[in-house]
Amino acid sequence: MQAIILAAGMGKRLKELTQNNTKCMVKVNGITLIDRMLHQIDRQHLSRVVIVVGYEGQKLIDYIGTLDIQTPIVYINNPIYDKTNNIYSLALAKDWLLKDDTLLFESDLIFEDEVLDMLVNDPRDTLALVDKYEAWMDGTCVKLGDDDSIEAFIPGKKFKFDEIKDYYKTVNLYKFSKHFSETHYVPFLDAYQSALGQNEYYEQVLRVITMLDDPEIKAKRLDGQKWYEIDDIQDLDIAESIFAPDDDERVRLFHGRFGGYWRYPKLLDFCYLVNPYFPSERLKNELRANFDVLLTQYPSGMRVNSLLAAKNFGVHQENILVGNGAAELIKSLMGYLNGKVGFIRPTFEEYPNRYDRENAVCFIPDNPDYSYTADDLTAFFGSTDIKNLILINPDNPSGNYIPKAGVLKLIEWSREKGITLVVDESFVDFADEPDNSMIKQEILSANPHLFVMKSISKSYGVPGLRLGVLASGDTDTIEKMKKDVAIWNINSFAEFYLQIEEKYQKDYAAALKKIRAERARFQKELAKVPGVRVIPSQANYVMIELQNGIRPAELIKRLLIRHNLLLKDLAAKTDGRKYIRIAVRDTADNDTLLRAMKEELAAM
Repeated sequence: MQAIILAAGMGKRLKELTQNNTKCMVKVNGITLIDRMLHQIDRQHLSRVVIVVGYEGQKLIDYIGTLDIQTPIVYINNPIYDKTNNIYSLALAKDWLLKDDTLLFESDLIFEDEVLDMLVNDPRDTLALVDKYEAWMDGTCVKLGDDDSIEAFIPGKKFKFDEIKDYYKTVNLYKFSKHFSETHYVPFLDAYQSALGQNEYYEQVLRVITMLDDPEIKAKRLDGQKWYEIDDIQDLDIAESIFAPDDDERVRLFHGRFGGYWRYPKLLDFCYLVNPYFPSERLKNELRANFDVLLTQYPSGMRVNSLLAAKNFGVHQENILVGNGAAELIKSLMGYLNGKVGFIRPTFEEYPNRYDRENAVCFIPDNPDYSYTADDLTAFFGSTDIKNLILINPDNPSGNYIPKAGVLKLIEWSREKGITLVVDESFVDFADEPDNSMIKQEILSANPHLFVMKSISKSYGVPGLRLGVLASGDTDTIEKMKKDVAIWNINSFAEFYLQIEEKYQKDYAAALKKIRAERARFQKELAKVPGVRVIPSQANYVMIELQNGIRPAELIKRLLIRHNLLLKDLAAKTDGRKYIRIAVRDTADNDTLLRAMKEELAAM
């Protein structure tokens, strides 16, 4: 068996990274794609490697000569690489296809060793390697039969997004038998190129072959094995996180993305906090039905969006402000605070990060649950000279909850003390206590020193829309903040969500009931895991303490590397104590985590 690598292309989408190098010389974590690929091929002990070069071909040849590859290498030059596509490059190597069984590679691939091993070791002699289609994938897809037959090749122009559940993406790694090349591929390659020219793709030949009664080629399905195709700098960035050679570095890179984990479809994210039971399918269908209009029309300005938020939350328009996520509003609001600010730690760092640390006064509960009451806060901060107090309720990351009566007591106390009180109730809807929001007109009007922040992303399960609101009786500050943010600070999809959300309140109430029940079950099951102590929570997350000398960083690393589960290490928030925060997802996902934790903790 031999290998053929197509490496003639220019890789224009990688821009300056390929100004003087061919695409396969781009480095992922310090190692070029071609270096990694050739050493993987070398371990298969093949008869030869045929490499079709073109753009910067001599530079690539010289570089490969430094890599100490033991397998004999044959080079073929494509002199018109800038005028042809890869069908021409493969046609230049067709004589080699007729000499031996062949592994065919495109040079912009990165994959783990198991991917190549499973293709080589499969007893079937002609295979197209495929993976279940995911949103990050681009290029040719196929539909498969139950017997791994390729029922159809789907080129980009024929791609139908309403059929993606049936699609598999070609990995651009193939195994051709010599017989298949002789009787099928090379004859059709010649005919196709003669009819349609050289500016085509070799997979189009396979598309024609699969229409035959006996095409010979079958699909080989991947099942979670890692691979990536690198066409641009974003692909490169993602590949570096997936294939980081050091596990600790991989964990750091994943956490450093702060979201966008839909690009890792097999990853279960227990780090970021959303409602797993809302929005309802009907609400999502209404958004989908209006997609074209929302995509192509400007959103309204701040005045109209404040009116929508006022309608949803039952307050006056002048008392509420809409933000591009709560983070935008936090940044603006913290700029209006003067004097010392009271924080409760551990906390959501967006608040203290937006203020001068020298003017921070911190209360740290003196118990292992990081629990506290309204009385604890008034007793501590009553003897300080703070001018502002930030309360996140339920708190993040502890899940500590002050009931409504306690918050009202804090509002009264802070008014008497002349303290501006900011209550972040982004998670308050998850608490068991009903009707506990402070976003009520009578409360705001009576307490102009009160600001109430709420992240729509978290409780309503729509983080991709980036929505948050801030309400206050201090209409002057609200008006100033409306001028701080851009007039079109939210997009049309977010605006439309505010427009229709009220119709789905029954669905929302049902979703909250589900997550409260699942949280109770999940906490009960977590408490059964040896080495885990659960801190009671009223939010959509649970804080746990690891016991028996188990380090959170080690468990989190094992869960990510071995199980594709992402969790939040709280060591930096808790002075190195052994705490982890775990989002509450749906029952199936939570059970997946429970099984993985039991397995890994038993081995530690």
